[in-house]
Amino acid sequence: MNNTSQRPKVVIVGAGFGGIFAARTLEKKPVDVLLVDANNYHTFTPLLYQVATCALDPSEIAYPIRGIFRDSKNVDCMMGRVVSIDRAARTVTIRVGEREVVESYDYLILSAGSVPTYFGNDHLRANSFELRTLDDAVKIRNHILRQFEQAVWMPPSVQREAMATIVVVGGGPTGLETAGALYELYNHVLGPEFGVDQTLPVRVMLVEKLEELLRPYPDKLSQAALDQLRSLGVEVVLGVSVEEITNEIVRLEDGTEIPTRTVIWTAGVKAAPAAEHLGVELTLGGALPVTDRLSLVEDKRIYAVGDNAYLEDPQGQPYPMLIPVAKQQGILAAKNILREIEGAKRQAFVYHDRGIMATIGRSRAVAWIYNRIPMRGFTAWVAWLFLHLLSLMGFRNKLNVLINWTWNYLTYDRSVRVVLD
Repeated sequence: MNNTSQRPKVVIVGAGFGGIFAARTLEKKPVDVLLVDANNYHTFTPLLYQVATCALDPSEIAYPIRGIFRDSKNVDCMMGRVVSIDRAARTVTIRVGEREVVESYDYLILSAGSVPTYFGNDHLRANSFELRTLDDAVKIRNHILRQFEQAVWMPPSVQREAMATIVVVGGGPTGLETAGALYELYNHVLGPEFGVDQTLPVRVMLVEKLEELLRPYPDKLSQAALDQLRSLGVEVVLGVSVEEITNEIVRLEDGTEIPTRTVIWTAGVKAAPAAEHLGVELTLGGALPVTDRLSLVEDKRIYAVGDNAYLEDPQGQPYPMLIPVAKQQGILAAKNILREIEGAKRQAFVYHDRGIMATIGRSRAVAWIYNRIPMRGFTAWVAWLFLHLLSLMGFRNKLNVLINWTWNYLTYDRSVRVVLD
């Protein structure tokens, strides 16, 4: 899209929740918008673990970006990767296939999301699976199914047990949700289907460095999550960090060795490296310090939202890397751009916190609604299902997910059990 008109041009880097909602806010407004992402689809990341555990098909949590803005005459989309940003010239260089395209901008919104971090222990990355993208989820699904297909035909041995053991590292919502779903997949679907007996004990372990799960939650809900996870059958190890991961074992700092061929890393994230192209000082987690108007301190025409933005709340704590934060910041960044174009005063970011929740398995969940209403068990699980169903893009995806969830609940069946490369 060439900006042949005199209207301001807004380039949005990243089609995550912050970028999508920023673009939606700018629809049918007197600006031209270019939305750039490495993929041609938006991913509903909270349900990635359900793709990895055979509960949902990848297409059910992804939606084509161009389909979202099909009726928007002022929003165009580009599938490519940003390779450089020239603040002085106000241009973004994007690699599209084998060529590079240079696009000018009047305003830039950086919403490139986050990537896994190993907190300086990058040697752990080589033998770990990550769960941040749709590709990651499909790789995990393929690997788990392959391990099981091979293990059932092997004689009893340590190697065979390692194939049927999964270690999830990280006690946040993603770690709990993944561990719970894996245990149900192993024990209610694959086990009965393959006729597994006592010679192949299936194990799912969760390792957390801290002494508690779900650190932002109240102590009672954190303990409730731990109790529900253990009641499901997941082995939980707290207060111990991971020292080494090979293709055969996980070694903990206390010397414990766990034979396994599958380690899923969910222990933390940092801002995506796209911010490095701006040439400004970043935080320890790679985020861009922004003003309360969400623009860079060094350049008011560049905005950062979601995981790419570092902004402290009134209590002096950085806003968490959560989807509601990204959505609200994306909307405000777009509105502030429109206000500046109109000559109006930009507004400061005020986060409307509606709470946090995590599911642990069938009828098991915890929720902290509006940071004052605790919920656990079946009630919290239903609330989690309802909220995530409403947040999905596209009616077809909502309907398919609802049907799959209903079928899975009634039958324990996980229909997406195909191995694809």
